[in-house]
Amino acid sequence: MTLPATHIRRLLGWGRTLARHGALRGIENDPNTPAPVRTLCKVARFGTIQPKAPDYAGAFRAIGPAAIKLGQTLATRPDLVGDEAAHNLLELQDNLPPVNFALIRAEIESTFGKPLESLFSAFDPDPVGAASVAQVHSAVTTEGRKVAVKVLRPGVREKFARDIETYEWAAAHLEAFGSEAARLRPRMVIANFKRWTVRELDLRREAASASELSETMRAHVGYRVPAIDWDRTNGRVMTLDWVDGVKISDVAALEAAGHDRKELAQRLVLAFLTQAINGGYFHADMHQGNLFVEGDGTIVAIDFGIMGRIDRRARQWLAEILYGLTTGNYRRVAEIHFEAQYVPSYHSVDEFATALRAVGEPMRGKPVSELSVGQMLDGLFAITRDFDMQTQPHLLLLQKTMVMVEGIATQLDPQINMWETSAPFVRAWVRDELGPEAAISDRIRTDTQTLLRIPDLIRRIEDRFPAKGGAPEAPPLPKVELMWQRKKRKRGVGVIGQLVTFLAGGALVIGTHTLGWWG
Repeated sequence: MTLPATHIRRLLGWGRTLARHGALRGIENDPNTPAPVRTLCKVARFGTIQPKAPDYAGAFRAIGPAAIKLGQTLATRPDLVGDEAAHNLLELQDNLPPVNFALIRAEIESTFGKPLESLFSAFDPDPVGAASVAQVHSAVTTEGRKVAVKVLRPGVREKFARDIETYEWAAAHLEAFGSEAARLRPRMVIANFKRWTVRELDLRREAASASELSETMRAHVGYRVPAIDWDRTNGRVMTLDWVDGVKISDVAALEAAGHDRKELAQRLVLAFLTQAINGGYFHADMHQGNLFVEGDGTIVAIDFGIMGRIDRRARQWLAEILYGLTTGNYRRVAEIHFEAQYVPSYHSVDEFATALRAVGEPMRGKPVSELSVGQMLDGLFAITRDFDMQTQPHLLLLQKTMVMVEGIATQLDPQINMWETSAPFVRAWVRDELGPEAAISDRIRTDTQTLLRIPDLIRRIEDRFPAKGGAPEAPPLPKVELMWQRKKRKRGVGVIGQLVTFLAGGALVIGTHTLGWWG
C-alpha cells in the first residue's frame, strides 16, 4: 500500500511541472478551490518562473503518459478545469519519442514465445506512429499480407498503475472537502478514467472492440474498420490490416484526390450518430490522427483503445435531448433531465427550461463557424452549478467525442451545421424507437419475458418452501440449557467473581495500610 507521503511527493512533483508551464494559476485563482489545495499549489510553484500564457497541454505532456490521457479527458470538462484550460487541452496530441526497436522486438518475441521472423517476413524498425501507450510499425506477414502492428511500450502498465493510484488518492481527498468539489464527483471521474485506460492497456480487448464496432457498422456504407489478425494478437501486441489512405486532417491531399469534403463531413457526423445512438457503442477517440480516407472515399477508423457505451434508456434520453434542442422544445429537454434525475427534483422544470433556452436559441440555424457544439456544451456546463447537477461520468466520453467530431467536420466543411445534419437522423430514430409502434412492441416484449419467467419463479418458491410431508407439523419445543453450556456459564461467573474478590481484597489491604491499622 502506497504511503500518503509518496502520493504527496508525486503531487508536488507534478505540481512543479504544472507551475513551470503556468498551469497552476487558474487553480489558485478559482474561488471554488479548497484552501488546502490552494496551499499545495503555492508550495509546488515556490521558486519557479511562470510564463504569462499558461500551456496546459505542454504541462500534461511533460508529466507523462497517464497525464496525457487524463488531460484529454479533462478537455471535455470546462466546468472542472475552466474554459481556457479545456480549450488548450483539446490541442493535446498523444505523440512521444519512439522506443528503441530492440525493446519492441524483445516485447513481441517474449509475448509470443517465438522469433519475430516466424511471425513476419518483413518488419519496419521505424514506427509510423508513437503514442503514450504504444507505437505502431508496418510489417508483412509470412503469408504476404501487409499489416500494422501495435506494441505496448515496455513498463507502461506499471507506470499507469502508479499514477492512477495517486489520482485516486487525490480525488478522494478533494471530494471529502465537500461543496463544489463533491458536486463535481472527482472520484467517479478518476474511476471512469481508470476503467478506460485499463482497457486501453490490454490490446486483446482493443482488438475485440474493433471487431464489435466492425459488426455494428457493417451496414453503414462509406465507413470501415480494419480486420484483426487474431493469430498475431495478444494482450501486448495487436495486428490488423494496413490502411492505405489519406489522413482526414490533410485537406489539401483530400482535394487533390478529388474527394467531396462536404459529403465526407456529413458522413462522419452520421457515422458517429449511428454508433452512439443507434448501436450504443462508439469509437471515443475520433481525433484527426485516427481517421483516414481511402481512394474510393471510404472513411477508415483506427485505434480502438477508448470506446464508449450507452444503454438503451440513456440513448433514448440523449436522442430526445438532441431533438429537443434542434427543434427548440426546451420544455421537453428539461423534463428529460428531471426524468433521468440529472437535476434534483426540488428545482423548477420551467426555470431549467428557460436556462436551456438561453443556451440553445443562439445556436439554432447558424453554421458551426459561428456557434458550435463545444460552445453549447460549455453553456450547459455553466448552468449545472445553478441547478445542482452532478457530473454524469457515463456521458463524459460522449461529450468528448462530440467535440472531436465537430472539430474534424468543421475542418472539412466550415459551413456545416451539426444540428441540421443530425436532425433527420435523430428524428427518424426517435420516431422508430419512441413512437406508438415501438412502445407497443416494447410492452409486448417485456410482458412476454415476464410471463415466461413465471414457471421458473414458481419452482424457486417451491424450493424455498417445500410441500409438507405425511407427518403432522411438529409442536414448538421448550428451550433447554445443555450441561456444557451451563458449566461454561458458571465457569465464566466464577472467574469474574474471583477477579472481583481479588480487586476488593487488594483495595482493603491498601486502605488499611494507609490508615495505619497495620502499625
